[in-house]
Amino acid sequence: MSLTVPADLLEKAQQGPVSDDDFIACIRDSLPYAWSVVTDVAERLSTTGGPFADNQTEPPDEQSRGQLLRLVGSDAMRAAVERHFNVRLAFQNCHRLALFDPAAHGAYAEFTSPRAQLLNQSPELVNC
Repeated sequence: MSLTVPADLLEKAQQGPVSDDDFIACIRDSLPYAWSVVTDVAERLSTTGGPFADNQTEPPDEQSRGQLLRLVGSDAMRAAVERHFNVRLAFQNCHRLALFDPAAHGAYAEFTSPRAQLLNQSPELVNC
């Protein structure tokens, strides 16, 4: 299961749309490791003012890796995170999550290029 959905939020969803704030709270509470990675990268992006910031630290265990993969594997969660932090999100391998300033088209295109994906490979990441 990707998210642990509180009964009241599930009831809201059954009745109609839910707010981004409610959805973000569910993501934050259900995927605490993934949320901590995203918030850390978002804070670094905001602080540095560069075109992007990324996480290059491998998750400490498989449960944490699973959280990160579930977050980036869901279109709805990715979109909510992008709206919440006003960023574009990109992902390589099993842990390299990057957040981009929405205006950083060149940096985003480079990060998401086949060349960048190939250059980001290593034998240690084969089974991630």
